[in-house]
Amino acid sequence: MTDKNINLEKSLTDLEALVAELEGGDLSLEEAMKKFEHGIKLTRACQLALKEAEQKVEILLQNNDDDILTTFDDGADND
Repeated sequence: MTDKNINLEKSLTDLEALVAELEGGDLSLEEAMKKFEHGIKLTRACQLALKEAEQKVEILLQNNDDDILTTFDDGADND
């Protein structure tokens, strides 16, 4: 997976299919190893995509922290 913008949902679906195939036990050892290796690559790509998304969210929250606090402060004392 060299594409930086992976399709996370498709990758997760592909991982589920790989797990099902491996659990089925109908693969030769060589085929199972190839599927396992592909699954590891997909997992790492998904982890990287999630980490990058988390970092973007943190940056957005830091950049907009004052606006968010102001919005919450304006309506917080409605007891």
